[in-house]
Amino acid sequence: MLLVAAGIVSFYKLTAEPEVARVGVVLVAVAAGAALALWTAPGREVWTFIKEARLELRKVVWPSRKETTQSTLVVIALVLAAAFFLWAVDLGLMKIVKIITGERF
Repeated sequence: MLLVAAGIVSFYKLTAEPEVARVGVVLVAVAAGAALALWTAPGREVWTFIKEARLELRKVVWPSRKETTQSTLVVIALVLAAAFFLWAVDLGLMKIVKIITGERF
């Protein structure tokens, strides 16, 4: 983390240098930090986790276009039905309150 922080600080301290050089310093600092992190036990654990996550991601069965379209239409229909229901309940409660308070509707 210190290497990455040093790279970021260097980016802002080297304002006279071309931006390509400043970005290069940050990228080198990030790469050096990542390489150093891989030598530590927590860094190796993170790398192992990333590799296992990629393996699990390959096992995912993504829905087809037809399934996605059908699911989207069902969600839209249910949202509209819920909106209509809540509108009707609100309208009914508003009328009840107006009757109780004696207002005209």
